[in-house]
Amino acid sequence: MNIRRLIPTAAVSGAVALGLTALSACSSSDAAEGGNDGKLDVVASFYPMQFLAEEIGGPHVSVTSLTKPGVEPHDLELSPRQIGELGEADYLLFLKGIQPAVDDAVAQAGVKNTVDAAELTTLENHGAEVDGHAHEGGEEHADEHAHEGEEHADEHAHEGEEHTHEGADPHIWLDPVKYAEVAEGVGKSLEKADPDHAADYRKNTDTLVTKLNGLDKAYETGLRDTATKTFITTHSAFGYLAERYGLTQQGIAGIDPEAEPSPARIDEIHSVAEKSKATTVFFETLASDKTAKTLAKDLDLKTGVLDPLEGITDKSAGADYIEVMESNLTALQKALGAK
Repeated sequence: MNIRRLIPTAAVSGAVALGLTALSACSSSDAAEGGNDGKLDVVASFYPMQFLAEEIGGPHVSVTSLTKPGVEPHDLELSPRQIGELGEADYLLFLKGIQPAVDDAVAQAGVKNTVDAAELTTLENHGAEVDGHAHEGGEEHADEHAHEGEEHADEHAHEGEEHTHEGADPHIWLDPVKYAEVAEGVGKSLEKADPDHAADYRKNTDTLVTKLNGLDKAYETGLRDTATKTFITTHSAFGYLAERYGLTQQGIAGIDPEAEPSPARIDEIHSVAEKSKATTVFFETLASDKTAKTLAKDLDLKTGVLDPLEGITDKSAGADYIEVMESNLTALQKALGAK
């Protein structure tokens, strides 16, 4: 059980209040230093938001991430200094529903330019396979979502409550198409926050979206013809990716990377692996690989890394989002028997 997630809201709120009142004592925070050089001072919640801010903001922004490399973002605890940085920022970029401590702090920071990435696309429910209701991918999902675009950002801009309903999967960045939608929204919000550099933000957004569209095409082509469509993973973070490219994700646990699988779920995975001809049990770099290796040994399967890209470390199979996603594609092609 993850005790950190059981911290009462009142305690978190108290920490937020402490952080905000401690601003006067934080005379040289990273955020403040970023503002002194004339750049837009941006605070991002964790790596996928940091990547967007840096790629789109370019030389006009100074980006600080609340989640340091190697820290599992779901477990993030904010220090008074970090909470103080939120109040000093010119622009906040976060993803509501994945880091409760950040959600609480952002709500009280009062920063005018605050952007919730969950409001820039549509969130869906995934991970139901853990409860015995396997979520099937299929080509129809790829067709259904092939033309998702900017209209989602407008249609859902004020539906924060719907985006954070119980069971919603926050891992939108693992679908290049949804991530591109978010990038478009972030670009527009940066244009409004810093109109003097709007043309550069637009250009950088277009460049990033082009890269993400290329990544989408690579996945679509690379996973079109495979021996199996099912992959097994310890962390059910890849629901959007599976749905986009006609695959079936079978998570050992749920969307929570630290959840313990039930004995019934382990038995079910045994049956699924046999019927689907799965070859590999995937684990990730920021969480324990013990369950994956134990299950793989029992099933005589291979193990591999499928990175949910919640942070970049020296163990990551790439230097940034694009490179790690390309490595994930290679890992999936190998495990699924791409032809």
